[in-house]
Amino acid sequence: MTQTNELLEQYGPREAMEYDVVVVGGGPGGLAAAIRLKQLAAAQGREVSVCVLEKGGELGAHILSGAVVDPRALTELFPDWKELGAPLNTAVTEDRVLFLTETKSYATPAFMIPKALNNHGNYVISLANLVRWLGQQAEALGVEIFPGFPAAEVLYNDDGSVKGVATGNMGVNRHGEPTDAFQLGMELHAKYTLFAEGSRGHLGRQLIAKYDLARGRDPQTYGLGIKELWEIDPAKHQPGLVIHTAGWPLASDTYGGSFMYHLENNQVAVGFVVGLAYQNPYLSPYEEFQRYKTHPAIRHFFEGGKRISYGARAITAGGLQSLPKTVFPGGALLGCDAGFLNVSRIKGSHAAIKTGMLAADAAFAALGENRQHDELAAYPAAFEQSWLREELHVARNFKPWMSRGLYVGTIMTGIDQIVFKGKAPWTLHHKHADHECLRPAAEYTPIVYPKPDGKLTFDRLSSVFISNTNHAEDQPVHLTLKNPNVPVEVNLAKYAGPEQRYCPAGVYEYVKTDEGRDRLQINAQNCVHCKTCDIKDPTQNIVWVTPEGGGGPNYPNM
Repeated sequence: MTQTNELLEQYGPREAMEYDVVVVGGGPGGLAAAIRLKQLAAAQGREVSVCVLEKGGELGAHILSGAVVDPRALTELFPDWKELGAPLNTAVTEDRVLFLTETKSYATPAFMIPKALNNHGNYVISLANLVRWLGQQAEALGVEIFPGFPAAEVLYNDDGSVKGVATGNMGVNRHGEPTDAFQLGMELHAKYTLFAEGSRGHLGRQLIAKYDLARGRDPQTYGLGIKELWEIDPAKHQPGLVIHTAGWPLASDTYGGSFMYHLENNQVAVGFVVGLAYQNPYLSPYEEFQRYKTHPAIRHFFEGGKRISYGARAITAGGLQSLPKTVFPGGALLGCDAGFLNVSRIKGSHAAIKTGMLAADAAFAALGENRQHDELAAYPAAFEQSWLREELHVARNFKPWMSRGLYVGTIMTGIDQIVFKGKAPWTLHHKHADHECLRPAAEYTPIVYPKPDGKLTFDRLSSVFISNTNHAEDQPVHLTLKNPNVPVEVNLAKYAGPEQRYCPAGVYEYVKTDEGRDRLQINAQNCVHCKTCDIKDPTQNIVWVTPEGGGGPNYPNM
């Protein structure tokens, strides 16, 4: 912020644009909000100006999800989505739930598969492609969309309400100095600003802290989802097949599991989710995912196939108990920026779309009353009466139970979901944030992971390469340290340098100086914007900030 202030003194003031509503984030929640606002305005013959800021170089570039989508919210937004050509092409045809040991797999009988994992009526999709389609619909309705422009700063009015956001400066070198290509960021002012940045949003977390939105809520908890897209042998491809697993390779006390979704065109999305409340600092979610693919029940799908894309992203998994207050003077939090994901279903896009619509309804009504910069109280009130709130209430105990270990969690979740149908007379709570759960390395034995074979399993750098990740090397490092001494003095000394292992992109490594001392090297150009370091760093010393616009991964079909 100091550098920004100095640049403003030298080059300012920034140009400003005025809108009725500014949406931060061009994912399913942000685009749904923008679309809904324009739909309501058209229905009533009113003018409402709406813009969407997206940090990726294009819509969908940073979108990563499994994804099996529940079309309920999309149908509310566009009842005729099929006729409009929405890319929901592969209906789920079969659900399989497997428990894995190191060499065996055990299928859950169909009658015992919990309702949360029954995907009848859902679709296996590329969420990035759905977002691109939503973007087309938004632009057709008159929404202004600005890809490659990350919202880097929240702007406030004198009364403390949100005034809007400012985009990041362009053309600044690694030392924070302007280059010949320097461009000052823009200010976007709005009567209401909606934040839909996805999990662990850079501005969302600031707003939660500033307005104390998490007061009285459980600590938020997260998972890291790592995904690959494969093209497999047509003889092994079963369009619409959905497989979820639990168990090996994770220890029974570590929450996590896998997904495998068969799309169209002989493509299969395969991924692994590890809860970031894990305790063992030697655990590597990336390496656990690679091990998972070697299981006899899994590997045969991919043998002879070709890996075509890779990515990783944190997911906000705390559920209803961890949901912060979603409104504050001048704005609101949508989707995973707040934490509306249903972790028991491994689904969040339908929740993001629904919350985007609910927030848009509230903002449109407020604009009609000539209000601005106040709290959109109608948004959380509408959520409390919605089917989404009921869905999250049914799922509220899933993550707390599963955090108590695979076996206890499975039994108690079965009782909760099958016997009580999600209406159990108890509500469990999270007590600790994920970064508080890491234990000292002295309590564990290092995990020796097998070397990648380059055919079924791969190293991180080759994975980052096919994520199309790119950052200008001379720009300021966007993975910042509050105290540069903490990595060596605390993280390496006490936890054996866990950032080397929890990062799925090889951003962090400890190297020796010429004097033989350890130092943390940050390879920021590798960052896929998953936010794991911002969440799991045990001292909360690492802070992810927005890099220059357009940087990061460029997912074509994830």
